[in-house]
Amino acid sequence: MNGYSGYRSPSAAAHLQWAHQLHAHAYSLLLVHSLPWELIPTPVIRAALDGTDQQTSTPVLIEEEDEESKQPSEEVRRSVEVLKTAAKTRKVAAEEILSAFKILEKAKLNPSGFLDTLGGTESPGRTWMLIFTAEKQLNSGKYFPITAIQRFDAVGKRIENGVYLGPLGWLTFEGRLSWKKRILAFMFERLRIKVGPFNPFDINIKGEDESEPSTKNPFFIWFYIDEEIAVARGRSGGTAFWCRCRRVEGY
Repeated sequence: MNGYSGYRSPSAAAHLQWAHQLHAHAYSLLLVHSLPWELIPTPVIRAALDGTDQQTSTPVLIEEEDEESKQPSEEVRRSVEVLKTAAKTRKVAAEEILSAFKILEKAKLNPSGFLDTLGGTESPGRTWMLIFTAEKQLNSGKYFPITAIQRFDAVGKRIENGVYLGPLGWLTFEGRLSWKKRILAFMFERLRIKVGPFNPFDINIKGEDESEPSTKNPFFIWFYIDEEIAVARGRSGGTAFWCRCRRVEGY
């Protein structure tokens, strides 16, 4: 079902009511748990459900960097181990994770292999589970309490972001991506929603812009990626890290 204009059957009306409830619940989680807005862009959800245009006004601030060529130091390796332990146990203190973020960002590691590691060498790419999010300036952060999974497809230049809320349902956004050095920019084209007992349905949120995603769009700046974890800062200034996971099935 694409759009909600005209007559609404009881099923469509029920879908819409549940979708608004799902959005409200997801949005409250974003506020409480500091999920970087790039992952689930609530203006897009509102636009899709209310029939309005998608607009955001977040400023773009990107620092120019020298060409990276550094190899991981012992300090970097220790920071990586801290994050891997946090991903496995969720018991590492937030202060240790924030310190690891700062070290990895300052290290400016060579990103030449980042995209292949993040998105794989064949479609449909690789999936990553969000573990921890930090606020701008890395003053505070917390483990993310629900299942949020991103799929990056380096070959197909596609991205999929999803938040899974158990019996309440799930939201996924799918779109296209581009990569330059360490910056992954993306643009969503489709919203897929599963609400309560209803079957999933799609909403087309693709705009008229057919250009390659750029820093005018949402983006992530990646500081570290290996076969197990990935660390990035979003356009909004928040930093997060993910661990590699299996693709979500059965939702």
